[in-house]
Amino acid sequence: MKEKLELIKEAAVSEISKISSSNEIENIRVKYLGKKGELTSILRGMGALTQEERPVIGKVANEVREIIEGKIEEALTHIKNQEKQAKLEKEVIDISLPGNKRFLGKRNPIDLTLEHMKEIFISMGFSIEEGPEVELDYYNFEALNIPKNHPARSEQDTFYINDNIVLRTQTSPVQVRVMENEKPPIKMISPGRVYRSDAADATHSPIFYQMEGLVVDKGITFADLKGTLEMFAKKMFGDKVKTKFRPHHFPFTEPSAEMDATCFVCQGEGCRVCKGSGWIELLGCGMVHPEVLRNCGIDPEIYSGFAFGFGVDRMVMTKYGLDDIRLLYESDMRFLNQF
Repeated sequence: MKEKLELIKEAAVSEISKISSSNEIENIRVKYLGKKGELTSILRGMGALTQEERPVIGKVANEVREIIEGKIEEALTHIKNQEKQAKLEKEVIDISLPGNKRFLGKRNPIDLTLEHMKEIFISMGFSIEEGPEVELDYYNFEALNIPKNHPARSEQDTFYINDNIVLRTQTSPVQVRVMENEKPPIKMISPGRVYRSDAADATHSPIFYQMEGLVVDKGITFADLKGTLEMFAKKMFGDKVKTKFRPHHFPFTEPSAEMDATCFVCQGEGCRVCKGSGWIELLGCGMVHPEVLRNCGIDPEIYSGFAFGFGVDRMVMTKYGLDDIRLLYESDMRFLNQF
């Protein structure tokens, strides 16, 4: 049996020295060291040996196994190095070729304008509040003095998840949530996306951005509202801008108004952007309706407040002289590279 082990060792070493691929190495390992390999077969026959022969043959068998395993490992390392070298020679990189240029994105003008607007209001002491975009009907309508079947709902035809859950049509629900959870004084803005089922055209989009503001405290008057919004307009469009307020109606404010500003393009002379009027509509505003304060647990006999809101997309279009809102959502780099 000792002679057989020597023959197996010599045969295995000879075959290993001639191999040229990793697949061949695996075949040799199975042939000699596998469960049905030649060395394994010899070891299974050791039961027929005497007690004196077993340790001697066992020692030789282990030495043969170690030699074969060592030669296999050496051969595998050598072949892998050869294969790696061949691959490197085949896949030569020509460093003289120009690389692929990566084009960087640009910040959307909506984002740029939102950041500027936030900075203006923060400088006036406002905090930024956020709320869910999937909102309860109560917060989106009823708490804002817009009960079911109210005509104002038809102006905000929206996306309903079910009878009581909608995609918010305005960021006003954030104001309600803040008034429910915080005691006056309150001074906040709520920027974010809103949703209405409008057909996409040059001036409408089913998804757009709003920013609304709220101030509630003792002794708040319409004069505070005018002063705050006039300051915002000057910081947004320049010190020469003028503003005017026109009576309007909103269910959640009383009295209500819309604020116009002198056209930033023609400085009030009249042009294509302002349709010859010299004025551009910026936002809606008014004193918070007493019923809204009551709905939020605030006593309107003690506190008063004002609220305002405007479409950020329209503000962007006004600021940059854009005539199509769809440009803001198409991610066209030819458009975005201009900002």
